[in-house]
Amino acid sequence: MMDHFDVVVIGSGSAGNTVANTCNDEGLSVAVVDHDPFGGTCALRGCTPKKVLVGASTIGEHHRSLSEKGVFASPAPVDWPGLVAFKREFTDTVTEARLEEYKQLGIRSFQGTVRFTSSSTMKVGYTSLSSTHFVIASGAMPRPLSFPGADHLVTNEDFLELDELPPRIVFVGGGYISFEFAHVAARAGADVVILHRSEQPLKQFDPVLVQHFVEASRDAGINVVVNAPVTGVDWDGDEYTVHTSGDQRRYAADLVVHGAGRVPQLDSLDLAAGNVERSPRGVAVTNHLQSVSNEAVYAAGDAVGGVSPPLQPVAIREGQIVADNILNGNRSTIDYDAVPSILFGIPQVASVGHTEESAKKQGLDVVVREHDLSSWLSSRLVGNAHAWSRVIEERANGRLLGAHIMAPQAGDMINVMTLAIKKGFHASDLQEAIRRRPALFAELIREIKDMPDHAVLRLVREVRDGDW
Repeated sequence: MMDHFDVVVIGSGSAGNTVANTCNDEGLSVAVVDHDPFGGTCALRGCTPKKVLVGASTIGEHHRSLSEKGVFASPAPVDWPGLVAFKREFTDTVTEARLEEYKQLGIRSFQGTVRFTSSSTMKVGYTSLSSTHFVIASGAMPRPLSFPGADHLVTNEDFLELDELPPRIVFVGGGYISFEFAHVAARAGADVVILHRSEQPLKQFDPVLVQHFVEASRDAGINVVVNAPVTGVDWDGDEYTVHTSGDQRRYAADLVVHGAGRVPQLDSLDLAAGNVERSPRGVAVTNHLQSVSNEAVYAAGDAVGGVSPPLQPVAIREGQIVADNILNGNRSTIDYDAVPSILFGIPQVASVGHTEESAKKQGLDVVVREHDLSSWLSSRLVGNAHAWSRVIEERANGRLLGAHIMAPQAGDMINVMTLAIKKGFHASDLQEAIRRRPALFAELIREIKDMPDHAVLRLVREVRDGDW
């Protein structure tokens, strides 16, 4: 039996759900297939549950810091079982709600592993699907590791479901996952180690800012070890032993967590049978997010081959681009310039645009404005001793090229800098606007989001000149 659709979407996360809903709204017949529980990584296994854990841990850390200043009688310890139960309030209903939504909208849902059987057909279980368009939005999975004992490691998904927090935890790899969860675990009382294979962890961030964040992590009790590639993990029935080739040390642990990166989840799809070319980093696509080898296939989210940052807002935007190109022909492309990245540590780390190194590689003559923000009111109010910023400007004209911030509210601050960089602001434009009319600056940001460049510059001048 063969079921035919206008669009078959593989994956029910941010990118896939956007495509499915948009195409369905325009009258196309849509099916969504997922071998994981419906809802996607962000809602079930990533952004949302992580932010619940980090948010509660941040409150606890602020309470501890202010207790040292006599504001509170004593620190508030994190109750791990209570925290995980609170997290489940945000995740347990997602799958049922997503499936019910699809049912009400008339979108067909299929649970199970799906694979291409030809360039225009797929099979899930015993059901064959044909479609005019296929959208690969299958998300990512932990990067395969080859050292002995790698099967002892648990994933970030497993960590989020721990009913009890083990007393000693080793994170393998120095990326987002390790640092975000390590900050949570340390605040909950665990003895935490991060083992990173090279000199600099968090390579997607400004290296100077990373140094400051590593210092903040160590002050929080996290043992960050660099130049320590893991060569094996043993289990003796009582504890794990993690071996490294860098410092030749052995690290005892009750839990070892995979934090060594994620890769597109594509292996089970049999892309070759669908004539879908794969690059070393994912589905190979054109600038319309269309497969370079099969015009019926598009990709979005983590499945896109080395093009997009693995961020939920990017995945949603890619889903919008794909849906528009399916509905209206290939007329839309996505701009990856000035896409912010945020690490939800304690404090937060946020980055957008050029680093000093990347700007110089492009031959740009730059000035770096570097500031210790620990004396800022936003830091002092919560007892935060670690806050720093680096802003990259073009020397000739002061045009903003990049911003890198570590602070309690870095995620909010980076949105302002993202808009400023995207719209080509100069440092003087931003400084004057903020200094002269701080109470109205939030309104300015809302106004400029969708304005053409000439209107933005006019508005900024009005703010600067006191006419707004």
